[in-house]
Amino acid sequence: MLLVSDIGTGPRAEERRGVSPVGLLPVAAVFLAVLAAVTAMLAGFGSRLGLWQFRTGFDILKWAAYGGLAAAVVALVGVVHAAKRRRPGGVLFAILALCGGIVVFVVPLQWRLTVARVPPIHDITTDTVHPPLFVAILPLRRSAPNPPDYGGPTVAAKQLAAYPDIKTAIINASPEEAFARALETAHAMGWRIVADVPAEGRIEATDTTFWFGFTDDIVVRVEGAGYRSLVDVRSVSRVGRSDTGTNALRIRAFLKRLAARG
Repeated sequence: MLLVSDIGTGPRAEERRGVSPVGLLPVAAVFLAVLAAVTAMLAGFGSRLGLWQFRTGFDILKWAAYGGLAAAVVALVGVVHAAKRRRPGGVLFAILALCGGIVVFVVPLQWRLTVARVPPIHDITTDTVHPPLFVAILPLRRSAPNPPDYGGPTVAAKQLAAYPDIKTAIINASPEEAFARALETAHAMGWRIVADVPAEGRIEATDTTFWFGFTDDIVVRVEGAGYRSLVDVRSVSRVGRSDTGTNALRIRAFLKRLAARG
């Protein structure tokens, strides 16, 4: 016997009444994930375009990460609900939102963890005793918060503890040949060459990060040592107390490419 109380219940009845608010969770999760992703991208590119300071960009990125986490939570609930109602479309939407939300949350989180792991320094060099000096780039750094002068033994000790592998490169070639290889490598790295002075064995360049548009300055020094040459590299950030390991990664990549050319 069909009871009156049974009328209007069940999945089909729910479909007749329309989608419940809980059923809209997958769509809401997708919206939150997209909004968080767009906010995260704008956080960096807005700083790069000069719309706000990079510290403001970091704050925006933090809230974008929270938005990504919220999207992931909503998506997880949406997956469970859609699966119970046997709605494959809702499950797919929720899974996409879940993945997107996790990515938006994890990327800033990894960045934050890297900042906590690496030393709070922004000047990395292969020669901490007599680091290469900037000449042509000095006018470009006049308004930079970070000075071009090396920090001395304190910075050197922190670098040695964190990046013991960054050392002077020894090349079995004349200074002229080593300089040519170094200049080719700098071009291959995509750096903007500011000066190259073969007589002094000095190359100066700048490199700009993709997302936030941070400009870092690089100087390469090539010196003869008997039948070999010594190549030293220094990479310095213009702003920020910590470089999140970017300068060390840049020097490693340069030395690896330089060795491959040898």
